[in-house]
Amino acid sequence: MKKIYYLSTCDTCRRILGELQLPPDFVLQDIKEQPPGKAQLEELKERAGSYEALFSKRARLFRERGLHEKSLGEADYRKLLLEHYTFLKRPVMVSGAKIFIGNSKKVVSAAKESLQP
Repeated sequence: MKKIYYLSTCDTCRRILGELQLPPDFVLQDIKEQPPGKAQLEELKERAGSYEALFSKRARLFRERGLHEKSLGEADYRKLLLEHYTFLKRPVMVSGAKIFIGNSKKVVSAAKESLQP
């Protein structure tokens, strides 16, 4: 599978997509228009190792709901990820068996490197 989960209204996501220069066989999924379903989220979790790895603690709703003051478990992360697209750390790039989560320089650099022939 070659897929990118991103948010089209996010400047950072758009900048990273431009930097990556994706081959045409990549599928782009705007998570606001088409949030990941249960099966997709489960597949991402299997690749990432946990729901927490996919979860964005920088999401505005994370603080608004007081979640930063609670101790969350995997079941909580799963529920929240399914509940609202904003909780997905983005972008998420899946390329074969590899997954790249987030927008740190290290992750973006590794994603770029993986796309090199």
